[in-house]
Amino acid sequence: MPMAKLLTSRAFDPETTSLLGAAFDRAWQTVQTSGSPLAAEKHAAATREILAKKILAAGHRGERNMNRLVEEALALLIICKNTSARRTSTGITAMGEFDLASQTEKDRHKVGTSSK
Repeated sequence: MPMAKLLTSRAFDPETTSLLGAAFDRAWQTVQTSGSPLAAEKHAAATREILAKKILAAGHRGERNMNRLVEEALALLIICKNTSARRTSTGITAMGEFDLASQTEKDRHKVGTSSK
């Protein structure tokens, strides 16, 4: 989905529009240069849409710091990727991240994490 189409739903001033577009470009460039499979042709459109929507949402909240806009968008991709990774019975995702969702309440307290 083109960034311009996403911008038509709510108006930003020209300076903010330029900032959000630049944040999107930087975030996408980071994904591409990282070698992530999310930049591959079959995932690129969805990845770009996720980045754009997150950056726009942050812009609507009033965020105007380029680095935070980019970091928030990239952090969402990491969460999305880890969430969709195949979980094993050991609670370790295919990405190698510890999966708290598959652990018991007792186990969560062992690693210092509460479900509350």
